[in-house]
Amino acid sequence: MPTGVALRDVRERLFDAAERVLLRDGPSALTSRAVTAEAGCAKGVLHRHFTDFDDFLAELVYDRTARLETQAAVLRGTAGTGSVVGNLTDALMAVFGSVAVAIVALITFRDELRARLRRTWPVGVPLLAEAVNMTAAYLADERELGRIDADADVDTLAAALIGAAHLLFADRTGTPPTREAVERTVATVLSGALAQRPLF
Repeated sequence: MPTGVALRDVRERLFDAAERVLLRDGPSALTSRAVTAEAGCAKGVLHRHFTDFDDFLAELVYDRTARLETQAAVLRGTAGTGSVVGNLTDALMAVFGSVAVAIVALITFRDELRARLRRTWPVGVPLLAEAVNMTAAYLADERELGRIDADADVDTLAAALIGAAHLLFADRTGTPPTREAVERTVATVLSGALAQRPLF
């Protein structure tokens, strides 16, 4: 098997295992031993592909952040269709219904990981910052189409939406918010910016 393919397969296997441990047991349980046990491979496999465990975790964060590009394309493809509130509700539920909240908790929990991420991502938490960019780009598209007021500050609205959604989903052990709760939050944040006001 070509080396590039083997490396990619091992990385994905380890990342998927780390995600399962993180979602099931939280950031304090995420150790190299837990990851390799979950992945069903020898402990040394992780250290053959990554400098150390924080290097592995940083690559996990970057990998999961990069996956938002697909969601961003889907969201921007909805511009001009459906409702702005509905489109953003779907997008936020997809982002925060995934591993995003657990990744944010992991970054908060591990000082060395945070310091390492700062070297290449100096401002903000990578996954949340990318979610803000995704949301702002969509809102800008809707503004061009006249569904968001022409003078709306889409960057501030996007940050407010991501912050509010993160608070709704932050308790990973509790009951996730309903679609109605997320939709109400989106409608409230956007209430002064929508060209057509939602019926709430």
